[in-house]
Amino acid sequence: MVDTHSLQASKLFNVDGWACLVTGGGTGIGLMCTQALAANGARVYITGRRFEVLENAAKEHSPKEGNGKIIPIGPCDVTDKDSLQSLVDKLSSLEKHLNLLVCCAGISGPKADPGVSSSAKDIAQELWSKESFSDWSSVFTTNVSSVYFTTVAFLPLLQACSKSHPQGHSHMSGNVIVISSMSGIMRNAQKHFSYNASKGATVHLTKLMSTEFEKTGVRVNSIAPGYFPSEMTTGESDEKNKSELSDEKVKGHGHKVPAERAGHDEEMAMAVLFLARDRYVNGSVICVDGGVLGVVPGN
Repeated sequence: MVDTHSLQASKLFNVDGWACLVTGGGTGIGLMCTQALAANGARVYITGRRFEVLENAAKEHSPKEGNGKIIPIGPCDVTDKDSLQSLVDKLSSLEKHLNLLVCCAGISGPKADPGVSSSAKDIAQELWSKESFSDWSSVFTTNVSSVYFTTVAFLPLLQACSKSHPQGHSHMSGNVIVISSMSGIMRNAQKHFSYNASKGATVHLTKLMSTEFEKTGVRVNSIAPGYFPSEMTTGESDEKNKSELSDEKVKGHGHKVPAERAGHDEEMAMAVLFLARDRYVNGSVICVDGGVLGVVPGN
């Protein structure tokens, strides 16, 4: 039983003093997650392949007040075991435990349009000529396999967080947030079968890990975003590592977006803080999609 004062938002979603790691944390949704955590007092280590991007993110977006920090670490290739192990070793030398891991690194893969024709021959030619086995392998390696191996690599540091809490309050303290996509839930290929299939696998991987790792006291949940501004959706970032996604571009995807706009940084931040703090949630996929999955065929 708690008193009313304890239910203030500033207390419920406080991550002051937390140690967090965000892969792909220098741009797009990864940077949104990073900012949300740092703004509320966390030390947020960000990693990725482009260290200069990480350094710029820290320079431009580190909080000007409070205890929160954005700390570049790496670089790291999350598709390489040696690179991941090096990152684990370095972070272990800096922190005794990890409160939160956010797996955000991902790629979009090739595009081919099955709507090019109603002719099976034309559809086959379109897909056969514009995609390859290596394309699919690359997408799955980055979007699925890297999430698995990154989580496995940091599992001991995440469990150490649970063990560091007072007796009786330790279970499910360390946690993982996997950034999947609404594309992994819908039945529309959106002209990129490999990406949507990989995100479907990422959604299921989240559920598998949440069950199999429960014994360690580590929670695993996922956020399935809709259209948010990022290098993946716009192709570029500005001098502050931010992207802009216009309402017109969002509406031009061939299906209805009830919100009629892209998601905002604040909306991603709220989802991240909710999953990070609510220890009664495990194995869930939270859709932050502007209502798309309510109107596009899905489960």
